Amino acid sequence: MDIHIDIPFRLNFNNLDLETQEKLMQQSKHEVEHKFGKDLKKYADENYLDYDSLLEEEAIKNLYKHKFKFTI
Repeated sequence: MDIHIDIPFRLNFNNLDLETQEKLMQQSKHEVEHKFGKDLKKYADENYLDYDSLLEEEAIKNLYKHKFKFTI
């Protein structure tokens, strides 16, 4: 089952604190792990890489694919 959410994240421009950023990162990690977790784990094992670091890198890339809608 592939989950695709095409709704932009709605962020208050005045509330981009560390907690909000961490929440977005956790959501992105969850998405990446859901979509590519088995492949990432296999790649990390085959190339002697740290899975958590690889997941974080991919989650950051994933954030650039989102549409954000800022309210001011």
